Amino acid sequence: MSGRVVVVTGASAGIGRASARAFAARGDTVALLARGGTGLAGAAEDVQRLGGQALPIETDVADYEQVQSAAARAEEELGPIDVWVNDAFTNVFAKFTEIDPGEFRRVTEVSYLGFVHGTKAALEYMLKRDRGTIVQVGSALAYRGIPLQSAYCGAKHAIQGFNESLRCELLHDGSHVRVTMVQMPAVNTPQFGWVRSRLPQRAQPVPPIYEPEVAADAVVYAADHPQRREYWVGGSTALTLAANAVAPGILDRYLARTGFSSQETGQAKPPDGPDNLEQPADEGTDFGAHGSFDHRAHARSMQLWASQHHGTVAAAGAAAALAGLGWAIGSLRASAARKGR
Repeated sequence: MSGRVVVVTGASAGIGRASARAFAARGDTVALLARGGTGLAGAAEDVQRLGGQALPIETDVADYEQVQSAAARAEEELGPIDVWVNDAFTNVFAKFTEIDPGEFRRVTEVSYLGFVHGTKAALEYMLKRDRGTIVQVGSALAYRGIPLQSAYCGAKHAIQGFNESLRCELLHDGSHVRVTMVQMPAVNTPQFGWVRSRLPQRAQPVPPIYEPEVAADAVVYAADHPQRREYWVGGSTALTLAANAVAPGILDRYLARTGFSSQETGQAKPPDGPDNLEQPADEGTDFGAHGSFDHRAHARSMQLWASQHHGTVAAAGAAAALAGLGWAIGSLRASAARKGR
């Protein structure tokens, strides 16, 4: 599946940056979309160092004309777009009552409409060719809202509904264009050091935390296997979604008790920290893919492996069930024989 033209939004840092590297390592050509010039330059160097061709394009995904222009440039300079990955986002860490309407709008425009804009720009080309894959980088928060991230949770919920609606339309039309969504756990990305925050302490992802390469592996796999409607990454994602489906009210109360403290490190927030809501935080500084939680982050996910190998897991489960059934039948026979004596 290598040798494709891939577009990644939010490519200057975090999951987008790690995904760009992963695609490049396979020999793909990567168009990198983000606002920050320094981060984009670093991402382009990563891609080239791994043997790929890079096209960095400064783009604010909240502006559809910029996204449309970036897509046209990628098509012109790199060739037909095979894969489009929507990942760009921003956030505000605060209680809903402390978020200004303008801030909420900005998060929605980037973190939700940015995905809509990227999808629409990609479809303008993919539908004509009747091929291509769009990967939406989602989150467990697409199903389960948590405190202090109302704008982000709302955006991820919106992407979930939007993607499902679009997928139904493509299936109805018999299109060979595929859309899939990857639901992520907490990931060690630079965002926790640069999003706008009104928390008294440094923000952190809700543990357990995974390295961005785990997320990138899932993105690349989804691009290769878009027939599945979505993938879950991390045991925490699977457990959260299962608990929310079975007992959402109990989860409400649990998060009311734990959801505030679990998103703070216990360290005081610096008063002059970066803020990327309106302007990129990586102008002059390349933050890379990783945040500051490497010492606590997991470098692999067994649940992701299971999500990628449903057939193997199902076969193992069936084998275990048959073995259990055989053991039970043998036990019953042995018991009946003893009673027959």
